[in-house]
Amino acid sequence: MLKRIAWIILVSLTVCIISSAQQDKSKRPSPSAQAQCKFPDGKTITVDYSSPRMKNRKIFGDLVPYGEVWRTGANEATTFVTNTNLTAEGKDVPAGSYTIFTIPAQDKWTLIINKHTGEWGIPYKYESEEQARVPMQASSAPSPVENFTIRFDQSGGACNMQMSWENTQAAVKFSEKR
Repeated sequence: MLKRIAWIILVSLTVCIISSAQQDKSKRPSPSAQAQCKFPDGKTITVDYSSPRMKNRKIFGDLVPYGEVWRTGANEATTFVTNTNLTAEGKDVPAGSYTIFTIPAQDKWTLIINKHTGEWGIPYKYESEEQARVPMQASSAPSPVENFTIRFDQSGGACNMQMSWENTQAAVKFSEKR
């Protein structure tokens, strides 16, 4: 009888641990979000990320320090998937699945496109698997941005990726490699 009770308790604890590990991502403080861009030929870039909120905090230069690798969102590392070969600022990005990170600075950012996928996001320890480091243009946002946002504008055959949060926006242009 004691073995049976111990077994029931063990199974119950296991179920509780598994269910809490598989929490509903939509209920996270930094919910999942997606940005996508489609080139004229139908090929795409898709970015999946978690969108943290500003919540009256100082973000860049404080919560997200300048000059350090940032997971570019929250929770799991941000994914970047393209089904076409790309080029950005003279750097080649072959079709495939990647993880992206950034290094924010006041006047410019660096986008890191990494071949290692599936990690939580921090600490960053995959320098040897980097596909490219791409400079990004940084500027002031026209108005405060509460939710960290990644979006694309498709124009002239290129996909312009923009990241916005707090009072900052950073951008980089991706083109299909011909």
